[in-house]
Amino acid sequence: MKPRFIVIAIIAFIAYVFGAKAGTSRYREITGAFSSVWNDPKVKKARKQAAKDVAKGRKVAAKKAKRKFG
Repeated sequence: MKPRFIVIAIIAFIAYVFGAKAGTSRYREITGAFSSVWNDPKVKKARKQAAKDVAKGRKVAAKKAKRKFG
């Protein structure tokens, strides 16, 4: 049973090493694409508008809760 475990451990280690090398370049590619989308001027504008809408909604909800429960 022990030799089988050692073989499996060696195979897992090799797979991890090769996967890590291949995964690094793909990770950089994905983060670069995400960063370019996140920093797009239209996306920044939409994020700011969403934050304003959330703040406005929070105020409205607080007023309604205060009238109902306060």
